[in-house]
Amino acid sequence: MDSLPISIQEVGSKSALRDYIFLPAKLYRDNPNWVPPIYLDEWKFHDPKQNPSLGKATVIRLLASRGNKLVGRVMGIINHKYNETHGEKTARFFQLDCINDQQVAKALLDAVYDWAQKQSMQQLIGPFGFSDKDPQGLQIEGLEHLPVIATASNPYYLQSLVEGEGFVKHLDCVSFKVVVPNTIPALYIKVMDRIKKNSQVQLLEFKTKKALKPYIVPVFRLVNETYSDLFGFVPMTEEEMKRMAAQYLPILDPAFVKLVLNQEQELIAFVVAMPDMSKGIQQAKGKLFPFGFIQILLAAKKSKQLDLLLGAVRNDYRSIGLTALMGTALLQTAIERGFELMDSHLVLESNQAMCAEYQRIGGEIYKRYRVYKKPIG
Repeated sequence: MDSLPISIQEVGSKSALRDYIFLPAKLYRDNPNWVPPIYLDEWKFHDPKQNPSLGKATVIRLLASRGNKLVGRVMGIINHKYNETHGEKTARFFQLDCINDQQVAKALLDAVYDWAQKQSMQQLIGPFGFSDKDPQGLQIEGLEHLPVIATASNPYYLQSLVEGEGFVKHLDCVSFKVVVPNTIPALYIKVMDRIKKNSQVQLLEFKTKKALKPYIVPVFRLVNETYSDLFGFVPMTEEEMKRMAAQYLPILDPAFVKLVLNQEQELIAFVVAMPDMSKGIQQAKGKLFPFGFIQILLAAKKSKQLDLLLGAVRNDYRSIGLTALMGTALLQTAIERGFELMDSHLVLESNQAMCAEYQRIGGEIYKRYRVYKKPIG
């Protein structure tokens, strides 16, 4: 079987797209730490009617076969708007999945490289999707831990396969593990009380999704305003914000959303977290229906790990301790609900201020994700 040549085919039909979407489940069925995507979201990601990013980029999806057996896949992306804004000619590879075979990885990455070269690109990076909102990087450390929602899930050997094709580090993102204390340290309470006495700001906490709903789109607007300097960030349109609000509101626990308003009732800071649901997604095999969503909700209810998803402070309010205010409020809720750990989600290794915040509360790096690069031509 291994002596058979490898063929690369472009995905050009719905049946081929189905093969592409479900291939990792076949490749990694023996990997106990692989977590599938939510397939309903995965189909939307690949549907131009559901994913506006597809209309703003040039993409290619490829499948690798050896004989009559599929052995790998990869997606190539050129985000034209991002390239124009940043003065780049960069292509991206994304959703690289294959068996542990250097020849298969070479065939897939060479195919994306050649495609990007024909598009006059000068650099190939990846794994990286349309923006930082897609799972980014290849996990290279901490693979003994289950990945959390919206992060990469890959086997250990992909690192050596990618590096074997001449790709080198472009940047790293890290995840911190924070142990939830039994009680809030007195210093945190003191800082929280001091900030609360500041009549210029107001901490908002929620008990119902109905009360939270009016603030979801303003949260995404603040993301647009504060994330502009982050690598790979692409601003959301109002329509995208509304679509994401409708997607995430049903699964959010309002108790784990903390907002801060100023005197003008403008949103100036927020943090959003949710109970870890990775085990439930595994049990449901990525399918919400007919009963998958119940397995996911039950797993989240039993989980002792809280996953941070998003957080931001408006630039002109960054020096008055709002991160400490929201962090302490979040810790209080986590303690009340019996959580033991928090996962920071992905933080750029170069974001020294954010890394320092997690280290200040006892966080330790326990996962690492790498985006690679390779010059073209």
